[in-house]
Amino acid sequence: MSSLKLGRRTSEIEVTNVSRHGFWLLAGERELFLAYEEFPWFRDAAVKDVFNVEQPTPDHFYWPGLDVDLGLETIEHPERFPLRAK
Repeated sequence: MSSLKLGRRTSEIEVTNVSRHGFWLLAGERELFLAYEEFPWFRDAAVKDVFNVEQPTPDHFYWPGLDVDLGLETIEHPERFPLRAK
């Protein structure tokens, strides 16, 4: 007996885990960690708003409930973008 082949993923982007330090975003085959220290907009956000993420383009993520836009490069290399919200 063989297992059935898994189907195509229905979502290309999803939040997979939230912790007290940040959250993990699965975008295609990439898993990205957004630390609250680097991305303070999410620290006090409602979990439903963190999970509600859109991907308008392959390198752009948008959280409509928080009105937060982030590029892939910003997430992968936050040290290159020192501007922080207070």
